[in-house]
Amino acid sequence: MFPLGTVLFPYGVLPLHVFEPRYRLMTEHCLAADASFGVVLIERGSEVGGGDTRFDVGTLARIVRAGQLPDGRYVLATVGVRRLRVREWLPDDPYPQAEVELLDDPVADGTGPGAPERCDAVTRLLRRVLALRAELGEPVADLTVELTADDVTRAGYEAAALGPFGPLDAQALLELDDPLARLARIEELLGDEIRFLEFRLAGG
Repeated sequence: MFPLGTVLFPYGVLPLHVFEPRYRLMTEHCLAADASFGVVLIERGSEVGGGDTRFDVGTLARIVRAGQLPDGRYVLATVGVRRLRVREWLPDDPYPQAEVELLDDPVADGTGPGAPERCDAVTRLLRRVLALRAELGEPVADLTVELTADDVTRAGYEAAALGPFGPLDAQALLELDDPLARLARIEELLGDEIRFLEFRLAGG
């Protein structure tokens, strides 16, 4: 398990700089066994040194690229695979470990009632947020956002990963089981962000 100050969503990409000895060892074990690890958000505490309190819902992460620096640190590219829930935390020896259950997402295609409209609305709002941020001179991702509209669950995770959400909002989105409810909440959060950015542009 890798407790972090950020939320990883399924299908999301997470680059990691691994420098603590315990997580170097975890990385070596994962690479040797072609294994995955869990990413959970730290509720209270620090990423470094242990002694933190963690949320129980996180995401299984798969290493897709790894490089080791001369001093033993690792740089990793990881991708989220599926959600997990911690059943029991085990001793952090030699690194954080837990007994987990993998969570199944409901099957929801893009043709159900309200799904296409919801995906279209979230896509438009994401593009608007990115355009406003670019206008404010902030670094942004590509403005041509395209969600996987024929898979509502994946579209929601993609939107959650792209949106400018704080860790607690992101964690709440990850914990939602209903993919349409996740998209609806993202729509609300993006609307709030747009109003805030427009206020800033107006000199507020």
